[in-house]
Amino acid sequence: MRAFLSRYASLWAFVLVLLLWEIAARAFQLPVYVLPAPSAIASAARELGVERWLEHLLATLEVAISGYLVAIAIALPLAVGITKSPLLSRTLLPWLVVIQSTPIVAIAPIIVVTLGAGTLPRVVITTLIAFFPIVISTATGLASVPAELIELSRTLRAPRIREYTQIRVPYAVPYIFSSLKVAITLSVIGAVVAEFVAAEKGLGYLILFATSSFKVPVAFASLAILVSCSLALYGLIVGVHKRFFSWSA
Repeated sequence: MRAFLSRYASLWAFVLVLLLWEIAARAFQLPVYVLPAPSAIASAARELGVERWLEHLLATLEVAISGYLVAIAIALPLAVGITKSPLLSRTLLPWLVVIQSTPIVAIAPIIVVTLGAGTLPRVVITTLIAFFPIVISTATGLASVPAELIELSRTLRAPRIREYTQIRVPYAVPYIFSSLKVAITLSVIGAVVAEFVAAEKGLGYLILFATSSFKVPVAFASLAILVSCSLALYGLIVGVHKRFFSWSA
């Protein structure tokens, strides 16, 4: 019994928090528009209907996953370039830091005005939020290979491409997946930020609409789905890492 409780300790803690939340909301008769009880949130979620939830969820996932894949496509080659060329590193790294230091919420409206109100600006915003940790962590992994391995490779006159495919990239796999795990959660955040600025559907849009209409239970339900979605995507990346690169997990 003790082992069972210990194994699922986090689950029991979550259930306990929900229970205390429900008791507090009922005992203090908190207004629904201030802090709804979990039962009120569940009731609001049922009233909205499965089809509506799926519509908003799929809209958010489309933006989050698209931005995530674009971030990977840009970040990995860029990390290789930064590792190979000191000149490129000195040129691009300051700009990458500037981009990362710029509040995306502040420039999101500008991106929407420039690119229009479709899916493209939301994907761009998500990409800008997600790609930085992938670049930095991958470049760190590629550059962290022991010098003696690189010297051995060059002593054997191995082509530069083999140096990367057989030494640097395998060594950097843990770094790459660490960044991918961070980036997938940032992609969901980026999608929500983009939907706050310009969207007609999506969980971020639904939160904004619900709070403006004082439908706080719907906003909490949307938040719960967003957290669940983010955790599921994180778990998917962890699963891919363990399944295909178990030697580095």
